[in-house]
Amino acid sequence: MAEKKTPFVQFVEVQKTYDGEILVVKDLNLDIQAGEFVTMLGPSGSGKTTCLMMLAGFETPTEGTIMLGGRELNHVPPHKRGIGMVFQNYALFPHMTVAENLAFPLQVRKLSKADTEAKVQRALDMVELGAFGGRRPGQLSGGQQQRVALARALVFEPDLVLMDEPLGALDKNLREQMQYEIKHIHEQLGMTVVYVTHDQSEALTMSDRIAVFNDGKIQQLATPPDLYERPDNAFVAEFIGENNRLRGTVKEVNGTSCTVDVDGHIIQALSVNHNGTGSQTTLSLRPERVALDPAPGSMPNVFDAKVEELIYLGDHIRTRVSTCGDDEFIVKVPNSHAHASLSRGQKVQVGWALDDCRALDA
Repeated sequence: MAEKKTPFVQFVEVQKTYDGEILVVKDLNLDIQAGEFVTMLGPSGSGKTTCLMMLAGFETPTEGTIMLGGRELNHVPPHKRGIGMVFQNYALFPHMTVAENLAFPLQVRKLSKADTEAKVQRALDMVELGAFGGRRPGQLSGGQQQRVALARALVFEPDLVLMDEPLGALDKNLREQMQYEIKHIHEQLGMTVVYVTHDQSEALTMSDRIAVFNDGKIQQLATPPDLYERPDNAFVAEFIGENNRLRGTVKEVNGTSCTVDVDGHIIQALSVNHNGTGSQTTLSLRPERVALDPAPGSMPNVFDAKVEELIYLGDHIRTRVSTCGDDEFIVKVPNSHAHASLSRGQKVQVGWALDDCRALDA
């Protein structure tokens, strides 16, 4: 048997309350391996940023233990943890040049002037700002300032970098560009990254694994494909990507599959997370997994539908239909000649495979 590696970062039974009553973080157990890029994803108030702040040392767990490299961190002050931090608001010193901002963490660690200059230049080159060392933060664009903040977090070569919504202030195109840059730098340097965001596409693009938070707990911890294709519960299915939800009653369970009555329509689905025969369930189905007018006999679930709305989005047509008692059922139809004649009010059929439909909690 392969020897199991000790996790680099460990949250063990961690809880956090600010008022002694309401738990912001509940019984958190999370292991992160060295070199992993793990994203904490969730809505505002779900506990993800509190977890990051406890790891950084700016908050203290009410209960439980946080470990880094086998060392307990609970009573280690932030400046002695050797962790790089990147914030949404950049947190750069406005009176210092870019090079001086980057040199600061090295001077605190008492590196020689020659080593400091070499490391500063290397970090600036890494974020493609090699010629900007003499400028002040106020002379840079938002994207350039965020690059400087990233370079400052990396300049002393930490084993762990924490990022709290670092791209939240950037426009869409720049944000997407920075996502790829951070991902490539992570791959190049091999450091461990813990990243906090509420942006699901950002999490899917960058992460090795994603921890989806809600109500102070991790709802699911998985790779991006697993999280998207195989959500454990209705919250994860709804929070990650677009999702059709059909509410119904479980009629029969047969091993890994089940049949569900939705408004008089019998649907075959994967039996994932419900309370058995007679219980209420939410069926989860991705819009891109629904076929329009499937070939006869090609799918177990085929139902009559009516086109209610068509939205042209270039590579696909977002088609809203009414079917199975739901007027908001979405089908992502590829933009092809086969579907060029679709029109509002048209009668069609929709179909999907059993494996693409998951019976989850009500």
